[in-house]
Amino acid sequence: MNAPLRRLATVVLVMFLALLAGTSWVQFGQASALNNDPRNVRTLYREYGRPRGPIIVAGQTIAESKPVDDPFGYQRSYLQPELYSTVTGFYSVVNGGTQLERAMNDVLTGQADSLFWTRVQDLVTGRQPQGSSIELTLDPAAQQAAFDALGGQQGAVVAVEPSTGRILAMVSTPGFDPNALATHDTTAANAAYQQLAAAEGDPLLNTTIRENYPPGSTFKLITAAAALESGDYSPESVLAAPDELTLPGTRTQLPNFGGSSCGANEQTTLANALRISCNTAFAQLGADLGDDALREQADRFGFDSDDLTVPMPVSASTFPADPDAAQTALSAIGQESVRSTPLQMAMVSAAIANGGTLMTPYLVQTVRTADLDVVSETEPSELSDAVSGATASALTDMMVGVVDSGSGTAAQIPGVRVAGKTGTAQTGREGEAPHAWFTGFAPADDPQVAVAVIVEHGGDAGSEATGGRVAAPIARAVMQAVIGQ
Repeated sequence: MNAPLRRLATVVLVMFLALLAGTSWVQFGQASALNNDPRNVRTLYREYGRPRGPIIVAGQTIAESKPVDDPFGYQRSYLQPELYSTVTGFYSVVNGGTQLERAMNDVLTGQADSLFWTRVQDLVTGRQPQGSSIELTLDPAAQQAAFDALGGQQGAVVAVEPSTGRILAMVSTPGFDPNALATHDTTAANAAYQQLAAAEGDPLLNTTIRENYPPGSTFKLITAAAALESGDYSPESVLAAPDELTLPGTRTQLPNFGGSSCGANEQTTLANALRISCNTAFAQLGADLGDDALREQADRFGFDSDDLTVPMPVSASTFPADPDAAQTALSAIGQESVRSTPLQMAMVSAAIANGGTLMTPYLVQTVRTADLDVVSETEPSELSDAVSGATASALTDMMVGVVDSGSGTAAQIPGVRVAGKTGTAQTGREGEAPHAWFTGFAPADDPQVAVAVIVEHGGDAGSEATGGRVAAPIARAVMQAVIGQ
C-alpha cells in the first residue's frame, strides 16, 4: 500500500474510532444526564405517563396526579393550593419543580433507590409503575391559622414541635396557585411563571427557609443564653442600662426603643432587660461577652449550618465572622449583619422549650408505596445541645415574663402560660419600615409548639409596627390552633 492510501486509511480509522467513542459516551456516559434533562420531552412523557405519588397532610391529599387525555397521560393537581404552596411548590412540564415536588422527586416518581424492589416487583408482575406517597408532619389547623392570621401581609410563619422537630406549620405569603404552572398548556404555564417571577413579594420563594432577615430583638434570646451559659450571670444580675449607649470605639449613640428608659439609675436586671427588650443593656452585655461567645452560642442553636434540609435545603443563618466592638454590640441585639431564617428562630425557641436540646426539624413523616407499604419513617434526632437544662429553665421563666407583662402581651392565651420574645428589626435601608418578629412557645410548662413569625416591613402597620403589636397575635393564633385553646 502506498503512502497516500495509508494516510487516508489512518484518517478514516481515527474518524471511525472518534465516532464510536462519541456515540458510546452519549449512550452510556451521558445517559443519566440526558434522561434527567428537563428539556428531554421523552423523559417528561415517561414521568407524566405514570401516576406521580400524592402529598398528604393528616390523611388528606393536597397534591395528586390525575389522568388527562393528552400525550402526557397525567397532570398534577393541587388542592387548597395557596394554603400549601409554600410546602408543595409546583411540578411543571415547562418549569420543572420546586419545594417538595423537587426535593422528593425521586420518591414521588418511584425512582428512588429505596424503591428498587418495588420497581422489580412491578416489572415481574407487569403492573404499571407508580410513585410513592409522602405524608407530612403539618397540622392542618396550625397551617390554616398561620395563613389566615398573616392575611394579605407579606411574611412567614413556622411552627415546630419542640420534643421531636416535626414542622407543624410552614407558611410564606404571598402564596400562589401551583395549578396555573402545572397545566400542560405550555404557553399558559410560561405566562403564569413569568407573572409570578415578577410579582411583588416573590411568591415562588419559600421565605421560611430560604430568606435571611435581621432578627432584631429576638436574637436577644441568644445573647441572654450566652450570658447564662458563661456562669457569670443569672436572671437577677444587674446590667448597665443607659438611656443611650455610646457604641464602643465610636461616637454613635444607640437609643432604646422610643427613647424609653430601662430602669432606675440606668440599671436593670437581665430578666427585666429581656422582658422590656432593653437595647442598651443587651448591646453592652454583648460587647462584654465578646463576639466569640455570641457566635459559639448562635452556632449551638443552629446558626452557620449550611447542610440542613427539611428535606428542602435551608439557607444558613449567619453571625458576622469578625466584627469590631461596635458591631458586636449591635449584633447582640440582632442588628448589624446578623441574619436568620424564620425556621432558625423557631428552632431557638424550640430548643429552649425542650430543656436545651435542639431537635432536627423535618417535614416528611412517612413514605409509602402505592400499596401503602411503609418505605421509610422519620425518627426524631438531636441536632445539638444548645444550652443546659438550667439555662433553658431560666430563659423560659424570662420569656414568660415577656408575655405576661412585657413587650409580648398580645401573645397571651387565657389559662395558658406562654413564653415569647418580640423583635422589631431595622432593615438598614433608608425609608423602609422595620420587620416585626415574634418567637415563642406554649404551654410554657408543657411545650407542644414553638413558633416564629415575621411580618415584613411591618405589614399593614408599616413604620408604626412592633413585633409585639403585629407578629405576636399571629403567633398566638397558631399556638392556640395546636394546643386546642
